[in-house]
Amino acid sequence: MAVEEPLELRLHTPDGPLPLGVLMRTPGHDRELLLGWLVAEGLLPDDLTLHPDAENLNVWHLHTPDFARLAAGARLAVSSSACGVCGSGSVERLMARTSPPSWAGGQLDVAWLSGLPEALAAAQPGFAATGGLHGAALFTPDGTRLAAFEDVGRHNAVDKLVGWAQARGRLPLSGAALVVSSRAGFEIVQKAVTAGVAVVVAVGAATSLAVDTAAAFGVTLCGFARGDRLTVYAGGERLSAGSDEESPADA
Repeated sequence: MAVEEPLELRLHTPDGPLPLGVLMRTPGHDRELLLGWLVAEGLLPDDLTLHPDAENLNVWHLHTPDFARLAAGARLAVSSSACGVCGSGSVERLMARTSPPSWAGGQLDVAWLSGLPEALAAAQPGFAATGGLHGAALFTPDGTRLAAFEDVGRHNAVDKLVGWAQARGRLPLSGAALVVSSRAGFEIVQKAVTAGVAVVVAVGAATSLAVDTAAAFGVTLCGFARGDRLTVYAGGERLSAGSDEESPADA
């Protein structure tokens, strides 16, 4: 079975530790998960120390001189990540703190985009064993898989990717496409935008708010990618001329 356990992040302040967030996740790559979550929430400080509790591996501790700003944000951030949104509830609020991502990978080939879900599946041993884990991966246009992660929540898998990139100084991810299992909701596009990802591909459908967010930020958002076809919800101008894609109205 897929494992699901709570992960609590405690922010240390002069008045004592403060619960900053509780994420329901699959254990493993917790540092990447927390770093990616902080990026998505706009809470990542420039200077921080992040470490697990000595006795409880489901608790991590965050120390930073920027504790006052994070403590103020904690009122919005404390929630279960099962919702996926965790503090950013609208396109307008996202636009107030995030710039549109740029794409450095040239024109997009539909054959490459539509083949990304199959490439993701090859990097999902947990799903193959349990059928209960989502996946997310980053690919460059030359076919290189930069990283892939699994989790009970697709948004957690994306956070693990972003945290992986953050730890290696690779943000913004202007030259990589994000592919996710199942559908693309608002939280997936939100996390892509905050990480500087301009191309998102989902195995399933996109939601209306995800499409609105992608259009507002100039993100190429595709769904139902399979075979040699896919549905393009936003950002179709990046696709190569003559590409065989569907619009949502035609799908």
